[in-house]
Amino acid sequence: MANPELIKTLDYILNRCDEAAIEAVAAAVVRRRRDLSIFEGSQNLPDPRRMAKELSGQINAGANIEGLRESVRAMAIRIIKQEAPDLTEAQIGELTRAWIPGAEAADGGPESKVPRELLLSMIDQFTAFSQGRMSKAEDAGLREEMGSWPERYWKAFPPVVRLIITDYLKGETGEKEFRSKLETALVF
Repeated sequence: MANPELIKTLDYILNRCDEAAIEAVAAAVVRRRRDLSIFEGSQNLPDPRRMAKELSGQINAGANIEGLRESVRAMAIRIIKQEAPDLTEAQIGELTRAWIPGAEAADGGPESKVPRELLLSMIDQFTAFSQGRMSKAEDAGLREEMGSWPERYWKAFPPVVRLIITDYLKGETGEKEFRSKLETALVF
């Protein structure tokens, strides 16, 4: 039995499409083929229900919190690689460790969370200082208020932010890529 949606679609393409519509259909077909090749067939497209079922099966099989943590970690890595393919493996590792705490954070260990806007301001000050763009008056004011503020800021930055800043200061990433990576890393 033929699929009625397919018949309607083919009828539209063959009998009613103008040049612009043909181009749109061709682009849609190319995109769909790419998606199918990425996910190795339509049965492997991301399906939240299927993922939840697989995850619950893994939880029941593992029956421990470490098994759950590893499952969530693997899923997070897949999502990060899809959404931010420009991040290095080290940055992806730092992000997953920050988002999915290990045993030390899970058992109530101290984990300082600097508010996002404050952290962005600190990053701007730190990079301006490191690149010699900070005024002497601003540096002096910060030192008067906080002492050795660059070291204090550096210690307050999450590890993934340190990696992103290091790449930026070494010239391995430009301003636009630096900002993009920060936005990805600072999702709270």
